[in-house]
Amino acid sequence: MKQQWHPDPEPIKTNDTAAIAIGTAAWGVALVLLLILRPAPEHQWWIWTCVTGIAFGLFGLWFVNRPARR
Repeated sequence: MKQQWHPDPEPIKTNDTAAIAIGTAAWGVALVLLLILRPAPEHQWWIWTCVTGIAFGLFGLWFVNRPARR
């Protein structure tokens, strides 16, 4: 039996900038907490994970807003 064709649904409108900003802020909060609590030396990579998350978040903000500037 052939399945009936249905048109693709319309894309959901989202605020990508806000989502990326909230994620970047969450990485920032985690970084501040880790810098205050100072994890054990074998867990120092957590700090660098937060720094990387912030860097990727800033890149994401730049990348998402880039087409709007054109």
